[in-house]
Amino acid sequence: MRIGELAAAVGVTTRTVRHYHHLGLLPEPDRRPNGYRDYGLRHAVALARIRRLTELGLGLAEVRDVLADDAGRELAEVLTELDDDLARQEAAIRDRRAQLRALLQRDLPAEGPVSPELASVFAGLGSTADSPMAAKDREVLALIETAAPPEVRDRLTTSLGEAYGEPDAVERAREAYALLDALVAAEPDDPRVEAAARAVVACLPGGLVPAEGPVEGPVESVEHGHTFLDALYADLAPAQAEVLRRALRYAAEGRA
Repeated sequence: MRIGELAAAVGVTTRTVRHYHHLGLLPEPDRRPNGYRDYGLRHAVALARIRRLTELGLGLAEVRDVLADDAGRELAEVLTELDDDLARQEAAIRDRRAQLRALLQRDLPAEGPVSPELASVFAGLGSTADSPMAAKDREVLALIETAAPPEVRDRLTTSLGEAYGEPDAVERAREAYALLDALVAAEPDDPRVEAAARAVVACLPGGLVPAEGPVEGPVESVEHGHTFLDALYADLAPAQAEVLRRALRYAAEGRA
């Protein structure tokens, strides 16, 4: 048989046959006087076995072990390992589908997907939906939740949930966002900055800002925290960035 005939007989491509030759999985046949490979039944049998093994999910390195006479690994052992691996994949897929079902059972925030805890906080702040600063705040919180270590994410969602479960918390947030939105074209020395900073401090959950050290709170636990804050300040209007600087400083001083 020519290579094309062999490939067609087993249901693979000629490129696949050549690749298996290159990897040493399929022995090279003798060549005819004209230089063409001359495949026989044993090549077809070997190629068919390789195809069956790969269709079961074995990698080519594992196929090589199965085919090698001195591999020291029985086919049953390799297939058992494959079955165990598939079981782990099935469990992971079930977990992912459960997470997807939970997401689909509630209103998805524009910044999603986020954790159910953070989604609940966003839903509770629904009255601030028209605020540009509130939208930016939700984006930043989603970023921190994604990038921060698990213990920081837990602290973030717990602190936010407790803070916005308090009476009048949403109203305070709405007022703070309104003050920040009004500063979009202002300079850092605008007299309204101080009032906005105090309003933001009143909204900050205590668990987010440490009593000592840098004032980044959870942000400092994200890799390159100072760079993160610098990028956040740069994304805000000058007066808004000054509000955030003062609010974080006042909050840290208040906890000291």
